Amino acid sequence: MSDVTLLSRVERSALLGVARASLRHHAGLGPEPEIPLAGALGEPRGAFVTLRREGELRGCIGRLQPERSLAQLVGELAVTAATADPRFEPVEVHEVDDLEISISVLQPPRPLRSPEELRVGTDGAVIRLDWHRGVLLPSVAVANGWDARTFLRHTCLKAGLWPEAWEDPRAIVEVFAAEEFGDER
Repeated sequence: MSDVTLLSRVERSALLGVARASLRHHAGLGPEPEIPLAGALGEPRGAFVTLRREGELRGCIGRLQPERSLAQLVGELAVTAATADPRFEPVEVHEVDDLEISISVLQPPRPLRSPEELRVGTDGAVIRLDWHRGVLLPSVAVANGWDARTFLRHTCLKAGLWPEAWEDPRAIVEVFAAEEFGDER
């Protein structure tokens, strides 16, 4: 997990509650969630929501750019991760209460001038080249024991590019700090 801390424990808990309530509501298992808009939860921020069931990835969707309040975005992303991640079949109703939810709250992306600037475990990476685009969250590098260059190579592979595409002068490479947290299941 990253060392970026911007949200209080109460705000983190509220976001996890919004994500879970949004999933339950979408599945017809509960009421529409109340979306808190006070403080940091009402600010426009980028975020990702990752869903796992029994440790296996079931969906992960995010937005780098702030489009709406953080709490609204997290609720929408939770449902989208469950229903529209093209890598997976949609989450079924019987799975909803078994999902482990992780949220990554993003700082704005900044250009990466050299791999030495990438803070493994704190920074995620984005690469764009032509129509290819790949994004990896900070926790991916930590989970796999990658250094900065290996993390950049895998971000390229995620984009459908060759591993060293991040060195291509046409490539746009950015990093973003992320505060990552999840529910305890």
